[in-house]
Amino acid sequence: MQKPIITTIAFDADDTLWRNEDVFLSTQQTFVQMLEPYHSREYILERLNEVQIENLSNFGYGIKGFTLSMIETAIVLTEGRITGYEIHEIIQLAKQMLAAPIELLPGVEELLKSLKGKCQLMVITKGDLLDQEGKLARSELSDYFDWYEVVSNKNTPTYQKLFESLQVEPRELLMIGNSMRSDILPVLKAGAHALHVPYHTTWSHEQVSDAELANYPEISAVPTAEHVEHWIRERFTLIGEVNS
Repeated sequence: MQKPIITTIAFDADDTLWRNEDVFLSTQQTFVQMLEPYHSREYILERLNEVQIENLSNFGYGIKGFTLSMIETAIVLTEGRITGYEIHEIIQLAKQMLAAPIELLPGVEELLKSLKGKCQLMVITKGDLLDQEGKLARSELSDYFDWYEVVSNKNTPTYQKLFESLQVEPRELLMIGNSMRSDILPVLKAGAHALHVPYHTTWSHEQVSDAELANYPEISAVPTAEHVEHWIRERFTLIGEVNS
């Protein structure tokens, strides 16, 4: 039986190509310590998460939205007693996050080197444009990719519109990412292929219930980037190798 042809492989960026959630968790820990004189760790984390989700429609994803949510949470939980100096400390935390060094995940660059020239490679990520472009530049991976798309949200209509604008047939595209909610399920709904490469920690908002996953019994997954190419070659033919 002939294998389906893949013309385009798209990668998520954060926690798929490089570590990212760890930076947020480290900053979050410092933020919690700042507010522990007022409330318990559990309550601070719960409220911060609620504020972040409430603010997504206003500020979107990324460090800047996270920072504004930390400031809002601090003002509310301290009943306005947080000082200007402490707010300045939160802003400094954000600047440290924006300048954090990029740590590629194991096997990522070797995978990109192997795939380059055999199909179109692209990144589809969400968040703040300036932040995401900065991370790509610091990663030194930009030369591997033909396209780099930063979107405000990853849902099925967004993917459908993107595939149409890039003139990519969904059945010829494979998306690789760590988030079921953002990288896998909406891509499958859009008619493309998807491969889940989980990360050791995931923001609660990106998690999907077992009941929802039950509607997708055929979801494919591999443990790390080092297993991706073998999985691809078992199932697909890359367009650049069709006549080679």
